Amino acid sequence: MTAPHVPLLVARARKAAEAWSALTFRERERRLRRWGAELARSRADIVARICRETGKPTGDADLELVVGLEHLSWTARHAERVMRPRRVAPGLLAAEHRAIVVRRPLGVVGVIGPWNYPALTPLGVLAGALAAGNTVVFKPSEYTPDTGRALAEAFERANPGSAGVLEVLPGAGEAGAELCRAGTDKIAFTGSTRTGRSVMAACAESLTPVVLECGGNDALIVAEDADVEAAAHAAAWGAFSHAGQTCAGVERIYVAEAVSKAFVSALIRELNPVRAGEHYGRLTTPAQEAVVRQHVEDAVGHGGTFLVGGMGSFRAPGVVDPLVLTGVAEDRPAVREETFGPLAVLRVVRDLDEGVRLSNSVPQALGAAVFSASADEGVAARLRAGMVSVNGVLTFGGIAALPFGGNGASGFGRVHGEEGIREFSSAQSVTVRRLCLTGSGVTRLRSPWWKRPLLRALLRRHRSRRGPA
Repeated sequence: MTAPHVPLLVARARKAAEAWSALTFRERERRLRRWGAELARSRADIVARICRETGKPTGDADLELVVGLEHLSWTARHAERVMRPRRVAPGLLAAEHRAIVVRRPLGVVGVIGPWNYPALTPLGVLAGALAAGNTVVFKPSEYTPDTGRALAEAFERANPGSAGVLEVLPGAGEAGAELCRAGTDKIAFTGSTRTGRSVMAACAESLTPVVLECGGNDALIVAEDADVEAAAHAAAWGAFSHAGQTCAGVERIYVAEAVSKAFVSALIRELNPVRAGEHYGRLTTPAQEAVVRQHVEDAVGHGGTFLVGGMGSFRAPGVVDPLVLTGVAEDRPAVREETFGPLAVLRVVRDLDEGVRLSNSVPQALGAAVFSASADEGVAARLRAGMVSVNGVLTFGGIAALPFGGNGASGFGRVHGEEGIREFSSAQSVTVRRLCLTGSGVTRLRSPWWKRPLLRALLRRHRSRRGPA
């Protein structure tokens, strides 16, 4: 589809929004559960589409779909609890009122999906938007339109007569840009930081709010007391699954000097048998292979050396075996920018502290991982990242109750979990007067009859509150 189609789809979604938002949470939950059941029944077809469009192996596509179904199921079950009205204390000035915070759906949400996880990523976002009571216009990536259509077709089969609730917009960047200007009530974008900036600029024209899940450049830190074998196994998976085309995948490895030799040996053992096309798939787009090659050539040209692989790892178009570089300066693109391919840069550091400092030194702040026998959630407080795994990698992405998203150049806002439902609603403040006193608390302060005692009581209360010494 092209730009002229977009207003028609948004209008259709706007028309359906009234009926969809009027459903009870239980009724929406039933419809979303039926959608999940239909997706599970259609597993073979959807997995085939994912594999054909992305190049990933069947096992990876199966895993993607199952994790997406977990997110869909969790969101459908918990939306009512998350969106439940909340009573708040009115305070002395409005003591005769009942004060309530109510969550309301936004209306129509535009969702722009990525090509690396064309089922998992959209399912998490679509579930939050739909469960909160919104209708959706979903633009899948132009590289994976067939997978996007499969998700929408399954929704229609599971919920006949639901036209307009989930509209699919296959198309290129022109269609996505028009969606940002088409009068939706929010845009949820997943993709590169560069495209995220363009989305934000387009949405700014109409003050359309956005949630941006942009690129990452995640670090894995191996501390002095780490389980070296477990860390090496996790590094291999985190850096090279799906050919490294994971926004929260491992791109940088900082290993403490005390365990560096043991870790490097273990990592080489893990990666020696790994081959593109057998253990992971091809790079999805030619442009992505060009970025990988550019980062490798630049790093080697400035003193970097290969720990794993070499220029011969580029075996065929899109087929690139694992690459691990060391001796790369921190200011080179392979370290500062997101490669999004089967490349990891390893650096030996003094200790965990230096690893944390270097991990925090890049503009992106999506995820991070730490391996240490003594570390716990306390180390996460030191890391500039929206998500942290301790003694694991990418584990936060598989837990449906946890929010997913980053800070800095990795975007803002959250999907998944409770925050991922609230992201697609607005807070409405409501007061209900229970006692019919003369005037409100605020106006009584201005009344000569009420002013002196009420004003004195309020001032006395605030004067008695002393801060810390």
